Amino acid sequence: MLFLAGIFGLCIGSFLNVVIYRLPRGESIVTPRSRCPSCEHPIAWYDNIPLVSWLLLRGKCRHCSVKISFRYFLVELLAGVLSIATFFYFQDLVLYFAYFCFLIAPLLAVIFIDLDHRIIPDSISLPGIVAGVLVHYLTAFPGEGSGALVDSGVGILVGGGFLFLVAFAYEKLKKREGLGGGDVKLAAMLGAFFGWKQVLMILLISSVLGSVIGLVVVSLKKNWHYAIPFGPFLAAAATLQLFFGEPILYWYLSLFH
Repeated sequence: MLFLAGIFGLCIGSFLNVVIYRLPRGESIVTPRSRCPSCEHPIAWYDNIPLVSWLLLRGKCRHCSVKISFRYFLVELLAGVLSIATFFYFQDLVLYFAYFCFLIAPLLAVIFIDLDHRIIPDSISLPGIVAGVLVHYLTAFPGEGSGALVDSGVGILVGGGFLFLVAFAYEKLKKREGLGGGDVKLAAMLGAFFGWKQVLMILLISSVLGSVIGLVVVSLKKNWHYAIPFGPFLAAAATLQLFFGEPILYWYLSLFH
């Protein structure tokens, strides 16, 4: 099952590469078939095998020999590894599909789209809010479905509302945009999946990650006004919360004892 989860994850990763490239450009993610971004020659099935084709072609297009970004290989690899990790963690086929297909995979797409284009598409975050409510409800213990719906709803308000207030206050003080609407909607999506208590931890973890990595990046760039997207930090924090939420919470609370 872990092997099959890995294969499925690699295939999803290959599809995510299409999403990451086409969605910000307003192109269909269904048609036409995969093609080289440079010469636009259709890619044959044997050149579209996750991981393997990129390695055999040495990261180049078979037809025009233009270099194919390592990101394609990386996205497929991350999707495969996270797919295995998700199945290993839940040990349940329904929970695996629910969290990998509707949370982990979309978050992977968000990371690379936000890094490339500084946007988080509504077509990912808004359906993600609905999916989050449904998953949170369906995975609740018997008899606790209504409580899960309330928890998810409050999570949407807490996650999205907190970042909205931060963005509003920053714009008023600095007279420029700090956080975009995409970050607010993504936080609302995470609140739908995790509920209000866990989304607070996600916001805390993402803030710490963003502060530490942001300081390193701007110091290397020697530009203190360099814009760093916040979406990847939210996505990374949500992934950490999913797999290591309880240990992180216990460690954090132990700091106050």
